[in-house]
Amino acid sequence: MASPTPIPPLRPQRSFAGPVVLIILGIVFLLGTMGRLSWGPLAHTFAHYWPLLLILWGVIKLVEYQQAQRQGTRVPGVGVGGVFLVIFLIAIGLAATQASRVNWDELRDHIQLGDEDFQFFGHSYSFDDQLDQSFPAGSSLHVTSERGAVNVTSSDDNQIHVSVHKRINAQNQNDADKWNVSTKPQISVTGNMVNVNANTQGAGEHRVTTDLDIAIPRKGSVAISSRHGDVNVTGRDGDVDITNGHGEVSLADINGKANLNLDHSSARVSQISSDVSVQGRANDVSLEDIKGSVRLDGEFMESLKLVKIAKPVTFKSSRTNMEFSKLDGDLNLDSGDLQATNITGPVRLTTRSKDVHLTGVSGDVRLQDENGGIEIDVSKLGSMQLDNRNGDIEVHLPDKAGFQVNAQARNGEIQSDFGGLKIDNGDDHATANGIVGNGGPRLVLNNEHGTIEIRKGSAVAEAPEPPKMPREPKAPRAPEVPEPTEN
Repeated sequence: MASPTPIPPLRPQRSFAGPVVLIILGIVFLLGTMGRLSWGPLAHTFAHYWPLLLILWGVIKLVEYQQAQRQGTRVPGVGVGGVFLVIFLIAIGLAATQASRVNWDELRDHIQLGDEDFQFFGHSYSFDDQLDQSFPAGSSLHVTSERGAVNVTSSDDNQIHVSVHKRINAQNQNDADKWNVSTKPQISVTGNMVNVNANTQGAGEHRVTTDLDIAIPRKGSVAISSRHGDVNVTGRDGDVDITNGHGEVSLADINGKANLNLDHSSARVSQISSDVSVQGRANDVSLEDIKGSVRLDGEFMESLKLVKIAKPVTFKSSRTNMEFSKLDGDLNLDSGDLQATNITGPVRLTTRSKDVHLTGVSGDVRLQDENGGIEIDVSKLGSMQLDNRNGDIEVHLPDKAGFQVNAQARNGEIQSDFGGLKIDNGDDHATANGIVGNGGPRLVLNNEHGTIEIRKGSAVAEAPEPPKMPREPKAPRAPEVPEPTEN
């Protein structure tokens, strides 16, 4: 009996998914090296749409599987090379996606690199232009800029003067010239509004940065909308309204109101004769010599500095709410500390996880904190209520002040330099009550897991004391030493 003929094993067909993906990538990169595609838009497109290559790979594998089923052959496998290609594609795609989310202009400014350091995305070409026309009396200026700095100053005539400084990233001069024409800044007049459009998006996705130096009559009000770039406005009688992202705003010598809407931007504002309002997500904000009121509402990621604010201040954020009537000194606020000098109440402050130190306080104080210490040096006593948790309370009062005290501390003790107070420091609960002097403002101090100290004399008053020490008057004996005679 003849033995049966063995059936040869099914030989799998080779997969063409990998070669197709490589061919597509090769064609794209070939067009890029030939100058038919710009590397900037090409990289941007790949960063957003690279998963389509994986989808194409999967579709091809599905078609191959169905074809193998119909022909009765083995399904082609992925193979070691295919696995490495998929891993490589995913790694490069994720890296490109993350890189596309980086603000490269801001990073370049921080590390002080020029445009020529990014020649992989093309060379940088510069263009200058000048625009001039009449500025109708009583008109306002509105500036729109997608990318670039905007500087507004006062002019000596009744015209608007715009100096344009443009930078274009391109592979060659011809492309740069073409995109320069399509991104010419535009000036238009609608009613009593003069509009200046930087027109940086006129070249599509190609990178264009346009800096505008604008001079208009001092009386005109200004509104600027800028997404990427610094804004500087000086010498203005009208109001100033700024919307800015990823830049630094500088305002000075403004007689009108100033309104700032920030998105990851910083601000330096000084010499404002009217009210100032700042809202949004700000990095670093400094306000100095403000003769109007100040309103701050949003998230301040780095620090806030206030100097000489003549009228009430209102501050609101996710961690801190604060109000006071006047600031003759300065105030510094960051993630872990709040310090202020020569602040006038009524002061209302609610915060957490901050050490609070107020010096030269006048008027009423209402303060609530947790996970931070409180220290208040009073120059003119008003009513006071302090509530704290997981931190100490220390109050410095004028030596001859009269007041009433109602204080209690859980898991802490109470200490006082003033007589007339009945203090009871128990095992886990301390109280202090009584009247000092002729009485007066009421002090309510509550603390949990921390001590309460009521001290004589503020830190401000104690500072001049060293000259009164007996050792200091001995200085006049110094003439016996030859050195003073040399003056």
